Amino acid sequence: MDLDPDDLAGVVDLFGTLTRDELDRALEELAYKQGAEPPGPAVVELALQRYVLVAYDPEGDVDSPLDDDPDRLLVPGPSAFPSLPEGAADLPHIMDVPTRIADREAVERAAEARFRGDVARAVADEDEQLVRRLLDVSYDLDAWGLEMADLRGRLDAVLD
Repeated sequence: MDLDPDDLAGVVDLFGTLTRDELDRALEELAYKQGAEPPGPAVVELALQRYVLVAYDPEGDVDSPLDDDPDRLLVPGPSAFPSLPEGAADLPHIMDVPTRIADREAVERAAEARFRGDVARAVADEDEQLVRRLLDVSYDLDAWGLEMADLRGRLDAVLD
């Protein structure tokens, strides 16, 4: 099954939030409906890396690693353009997932903390490709209401 990160954002958006296990189950159900193999974990990792999905701890912890916490919730991120893959609209009727409303402040804190870490790494490594991608993400985060001008300045300095 061929899905892009925006398809994952669309699936998550159907539910509001999903855990990683719930998203994996949703992708398995979708693959079954399409008669295909579910995508590997790399597609979810790419969506997280590209800020199409944001993982956050509903308890507000921004320091625990994403992969080690099964209670982390996924939500569409600032760079998402959610789209629904074929058959996805039926997923809420197939899966028994509790209704959750994302804690917007916790999501924003998690996205900002992760972005600050990514900026620090990109600047330290002088990784121009990552810097350019993060510059784009900084504008998406601005649209979310987060002020990224100071970090954008650090990224711009790498390109000058």
